[in-house]
Amino acid sequence: MVTAYVMVKANTGEADRLKSQILDIGGVDDAHIVAGDVDIIAKVDVESPAAVKEIAADGIQHVAGVEDTQTYIAMD
Repeated sequence: MVTAYVMVKANTGEADRLKSQILDIGGVDDAHIVAGDVDIIAKVDVESPAAVKEIAADGIQHVAGVEDTQTYIAMD
């Protein structure tokens, strides 16, 4: 099992809607609106690093209102 965290920057005023849409993506286990440099942190639990890429690049980044993402794969 691979766990990753995707940091999401949202367009102004879009965080609530984006969180809901991100949670609907298969493989996204949880998502939270946070304060700081990013607006949402999404937790991804999947079978492979390739699946992380698919969710982050083909799923989250294609949600309207997402400005940028950074993905971190957990090492433990």
